[in-house]
Amino acid sequence: MGAEFQPSSCKNEEEVHCDSVHPLILGLQPTAMVDHVARVDWSLLSQIPGERGGSFPVAIEELEHFLREVKTHMLSSPNDPSPIKTIAGGSVTNTIRGLAAGFGVSCGIIGASGDDEQGHSFINNMKFYGVNFSRLRMKKGPTAQCVCLVDALGNRTMRPCLSNAAKIQADELMREDFKGSKWLVMRYAIFNLEVIHAAIRIAKQEGLSISLDLASFEMVRKFRLPLLELLESGNIDLCFANEDEATELLRGEQVADPETALEFLGKHCQWAVVTLGPNGCIAKHGKEIVRVPAIGESKATDATGAGDLFASGFLYGLVKGLSLEECCRVGSCSGGSVIRSLGGEVTPENWQWMYKQMQINGLPIPDPSK
Repeated sequence: MGAEFQPSSCKNEEEVHCDSVHPLILGLQPTAMVDHVARVDWSLLSQIPGERGGSFPVAIEELEHFLREVKTHMLSSPNDPSPIKTIAGGSVTNTIRGLAAGFGVSCGIIGASGDDEQGHSFINNMKFYGVNFSRLRMKKGPTAQCVCLVDALGNRTMRPCLSNAAKIQADELMREDFKGSKWLVMRYAIFNLEVIHAAIRIAKQEGLSISLDLASFEMVRKFRLPLLELLESGNIDLCFANEDEATELLRGEQVADPETALEFLGKHCQWAVVTLGPNGCIAKHGKEIVRVPAIGESKATDATGAGDLFASGFLYGLVKGLSLEECCRVGSCSGGSVIRSLGGEVTPENWQWMYKQMQINGLPIPDPSK
């Protein structure tokens, strides 16, 4: 039925996952982050500033307030005995961890963490799955945290706290960080724009392809012009957007829908993907456009990480040389695997579910133990 899930372990310098000198895929996570994920009732969500479903930074006082409130608003779940789950977080982290853990792709993280409990937790989580963290600088100060609030329908609202968090600076990036790798995975964020531009410049000098996730509809809405400039630069090879982000990208245009956004992204990127939740995805490469339905059950326990794990599967498809439609199908399988439980970390049982779905759909099944 496919490969049995086995978390990688570091035994010698020749192992693919964590000791690879030049990981195939690198993730730029300028600020290492720890996610606190909890299922909560509607009454707490109504107190959260900003729109539901998005992701926008808050101050440390707000984050601590949310964490206190979570304790009295949590929903029980038979599948998740622990009411709150704390794991290494961040969109890029989820994608990189998924590639390493579920697909056996050698991956690394570029960024910085604080020398605190959260920072060590982040590193231990990445190390467990065999992600190369030799490019992660540890600095004095706190590690970023994010509260991920999941409602009864599985929709998530994220409020990260980046106040004074340890962060890698643009001038700290070195060509050696990127040498020998093939892909750089990034997430759009206005407060990381200088680092993003520096990373793109060096990555292109080293011959890497660039993947960009549009982050959240709130980020696109508030900082649309710098994003458009980034896309129109021609440096982004692959772009992922969900339906809300895609619509927000073209807000003010005569037509602002996922199909029009896909056409726009396809003009500037070699590959463009718009995910449509339970309706699957649409993707474009050159003149080819495909529409692929979702795979598996449509009901989500928690949508956290769905787009990030979709990206894991799609990137796996690209490095394996699969067709555009097959890349989307693998992405649909991996995206479907993470929504079956709480948080952006896929459980061993759900990796097995993904492998079965890949087998049913005639897709090449990875062996994560190699």
